[in-house]
Amino acid sequence: MDIKEILFSLSERDTIDTVTEASDYAKEILSEYAEVKSIGNLSVLGFIKGKSDYTVLLDAHIDQIGMIVTDVDNEGFLTVSNSGGIDIRALPARAVTVHGKEKIPAVFCSTPPHLAKGEAEYTDIAEIKLDTGLGDKAREVVSVGDYVTFSAKPTPLSGDLVTGRSFDDRSGVACLLEVASRLSGKELPVSVAFLLSDGEELGMRGATTAAFDINADEAIAVDVSFGDGIGISETECGKLTGGAMIGVSPVLCRDLSDRLINLARHNGIKYQLEAMGGKTGTNADVISVSRGGVKTCTLSIPLRNMHTEAETLSLQDLNSVCDLLEKYILSGGLLNV
Repeated sequence: MDIKEILFSLSERDTIDTVTEASDYAKEILSEYAEVKSIGNLSVLGFIKGKSDYTVLLDAHIDQIGMIVTDVDNEGFLTVSNSGGIDIRALPARAVTVHGKEKIPAVFCSTPPHLAKGEAEYTDIAEIKLDTGLGDKAREVVSVGDYVTFSAKPTPLSGDLVTGRSFDDRSGVACLLEVASRLSGKELPVSVAFLLSDGEELGMRGATTAAFDINADEAIAVDVSFGDGIGISETECGKLTGGAMIGVSPVLCRDLSDRLINLARHNGIKYQLEAMGGKTGTNADVISVSRGGVKTCTLSIPLRNMHTEAETLSLQDLNSVCDLLEKYILSGGLLNV
């Protein structure tokens, strides 16, 4: 499996509520290596049975940020509201796709700098209209409640860096698909549940219900975290090409964090620590308190330009996450610790 190819294919597909392209694609791939079923709204669950019923849950969220149409005027301009955290500073002149009766290209309006009176500042996404170019025909194909997604295509950069939309958290999904392919057909000391969860960007809804249903013994949430870049303090981010970011926090299981650290050291896998004083902002927060509690840790991929259409990461870091997850499962996790 080529993880870059999988990441790019996931990035080019949308999954936001009724739009299920990415989840359908991931489900098809995962079914080659695991027993698969849909769970909840759009979440996908894969299961590989090991020698023990002791179950390790690996989670990555399949949903993405986007927008929803709240108004269609007579001139073909749309008003939208955000579904998930949108950086409105980056919206003017951005191309998007409206998922109406058919896919419709559109662009956020932008005032030409020649006519702008000072620097335009927006405090509400509803202030930036979308231009469909359809004029009075817009209402024939676009309705209130239709979804809108960014249109940027994934692109290689120099070295092993790549950029694109929805790498949060399609990069985590790509890692789980890669790990499933590596573990398939092997004799595993533990059983593994692969959760591609929906609704993380809207309050971790998919992982909340799925974790209760799966009732795993321990879990690792694979997500992205802040990567180094211009204007970001080194103490607030991870370094691209620095390896997998292992979470350490009072809300996480320290035994699990230490186990991952030791495995990385002993196997020459690049890693870095992500110390957090409390909640992680990932699905680990809800998985860890499911039922009677689940031993949980985070494993993150450093990402620049988060929640934009130009998210940037290193393929080295993806491979570090895959290598560490594979070693962790083959070691039996915390089963005998």
